[in-house]
Amino acid sequence: MTERRERPKVTVHVGRVEAVEQLTPHMVRVVFGGEGLDAFSTAGYTDSYVKLLFPPPAEGDPEPYDMQAVRDSLPREEWPVTRTYTVRAFDPRTRRLTVDFVVHGDAGLAGPWAAAARPGDTLRMFGPGGGYSPDPEADVHLLAGDESALPAIAAAVERLPEGRPAHVFVEVAGPEEEQKLDAHALVRVHWLHRGDRPVGAPLTEAVRALELPEGRVQVFVHGEAGFVRDLRRLLRVERGLPKEDLSISGYWRLGRNEDGWQSSKAEWNRQVEDEEAAALADRG
Repeated sequence: MTERRERPKVTVHVGRVEAVEQLTPHMVRVVFGGEGLDAFSTAGYTDSYVKLLFPPPAEGDPEPYDMQAVRDSLPREEWPVTRTYTVRAFDPRTRRLTVDFVVHGDAGLAGPWAAAARPGDTLRMFGPGGGYSPDPEADVHLLAGDESALPAIAAAVERLPEGRPAHVFVEVAGPEEEQKLDAHALVRVHWLHRGDRPVGAPLTEAVRALELPEGRVQVFVHGEAGFVRDLRRLLRVERGLPKEDLSISGYWRLGRNEDGWQSSKAEWNRQVEDEEAAALADRG
């Protein structure tokens, strides 16, 4: 008889909106606080992320909110919908959590919610996860991504070690979407304006044209899955960088919402890894 394993209990936090700021035409910052974040903590990763739960809390909802009880008692179509967002910043002293949202009009769930958010609104979340931070022992750092990766890149730039060079490539729609990054003197920030070109096209070209210096390179590449796949092949196969120095993942995929992407991501990753292994074997 197979012993049933119990799922680890998911702690659901409740953030109360403390402030909302329009950073750029398509980026909104929401700062959460309140006693609902008393148990929230991060492991210090610059790519920490939370799973936001929609719809927002409503009168009559059970508190504390038990995700396992919801999954056990309700059909799947009645479970809350999750959306994944980077923790832009978290202050453990004040319990204030900052999340930046890409907003494209009324499309999606989280973006429209953030655009309409006002102080006092609440939102449930669980996490955080994460696994990357700049390694002070690396000789050089390479960070690249689109708007979806900008919060994680901005957080990482603030933690890049002094005295070590870094190349940062961020692709956005146009100059109006640029943000000021708190970078030290050896960090080279390259803003790439996509315009009408396909997402990832300027970014892939720019990273391909970069001549990496000698030494150990630590890499962070995240964003749309198509260009992430291309850059992973470039860096892992063509440039021969070791896998353990690469943090590369697709945050989203053209033509899929998050539910569709997450359900297919594991298979996508297997295909990419198989292609990568075959290419490396061909190169000897």
